[in-house]
Amino acid sequence: MHTLDAYRAVRAQTLALAAPLSAEDQQVQSMPDASPTKWHLAHSSWFFETFVLEPRGRAYRPFDPTYRFLFNSYYEALGARLPRARRGLLSRPSLADVHAYRRHVDDAMARLLEPGVGDPALAATIELGLHHEQQHQELILTDIKHVLGTNPLRPPYHAPPDGDAGAAAARAAIAPAAFRLFAEGLARIGHDGPSFAFDNEGPRHRVFLRAFAIADRPVTCGEYLAFMRDGGYARAELWLSEGWQLAQQEQWRAPLYWDEMDGVWMSYTLHGLLAVDARQPVAHVSYFEADAYARWAGARLPTEQEWERAATDGDSTSDPAPPDPAGHFAGSGRFHTGPARAGFFGDVWQWTGSPYAAYPGYRAPAGAVGEYNGKFMCNQMVLRGGSCLTPAGHVRATYRNFFPPAARWQASGIRLARDA
Repeated sequence: MHTLDAYRAVRAQTLALAAPLSAEDQQVQSMPDASPTKWHLAHSSWFFETFVLEPRGRAYRPFDPTYRFLFNSYYEALGARLPRARRGLLSRPSLADVHAYRRHVDDAMARLLEPGVGDPALAATIELGLHHEQQHQELILTDIKHVLGTNPLRPPYHAPPDGDAGAAAARAAIAPAAFRLFAEGLARIGHDGPSFAFDNEGPRHRVFLRAFAIADRPVTCGEYLAFMRDGGYARAELWLSEGWQLAQQEQWRAPLYWDEMDGVWMSYTLHGLLAVDARQPVAHVSYFEADAYARWAGARLPTEQEWERAATDGDSTSDPAPPDPAGHFAGSGRFHTGPARAGFFGDVWQWTGSPYAAYPGYRAPAGAVGEYNGKFMCNQMVLRGGSCLTPAGHVRATYRNFFPPAARWQASGIRLARDA
């Protein structure tokens, strides 16, 4: 696809995700970790303005110099910025102003890209910007779910798509998870191919893995309900100390968005309040909950290296194949998990037991763009696989998502592993 066509497609999808929301919806920030939709729309434009257009000097006129401060996320090299927890206070600029900002940036990008991109460094920055915007597409969905899910009315974001096959498919029986055995030995981990990858996915390197077994699908809501009914949230011996303290402090007794109503567990989804379906993968659990469940089940969470070894089926090529197209991603328009299925991609991000750290030989890129991933390699855990809120073309076998272990508002779930 021509670079300009790819740019327009990604930018249009962002606007499509925001379209069901009112201006009031797009203003709200429901917690410090989430950002208003309006801010996401502006920040993803700020990225192209800052890293692609402004370096061209007089060839580009910034839309509004104050936006450099308002919509910088965390780039210290680029100067002061609005604190993250205060993004919801930006009643000005208005949503109309933010849309005008996007059009201004898009027009400038079209003039730049129309002749084609001959500079490899520029092309790489634009490609990074498109994948960055896809990350914010997912954040628009996860953050607005928190906004609407904490609203007492629990309004839906979007009606289910016409002809949704998910409900019918969910009535089919789900087979118990099967564990596949992998022999001990060397595995090649990480990205080193010609296709796009974030800097934290490399360098590709060898690791020695002990023999292990890994489940062919994520843990279901029904399986998690059994953990809850067995007192999982009241048994300190199952929990890491920090997780136990947090669970008691926050009075956790179920995944985020679950509520028991008249003896029936209900879950808020982007389509409104629905009865928990025992056959769907459990979502919106923290690392602490995932780890406690694994202990209760007599298993553990896989390391990220085990996950990648299993997801690629031992493929030692330097550019692993794309995810299984049958995985359930945001492109379906369903924005909710489907029935559990064998596979490693889609439906829910899967917590691993691996801290987010640099691979051997990793060096952050020079300049402000080097702050994208490297400086967060502390106190976070790796997730793999993508979710029902992730753009379908955005994930791959080497993709390393990362969040603090207490995070629950992402569509994060559980896959089990065992020592062989």
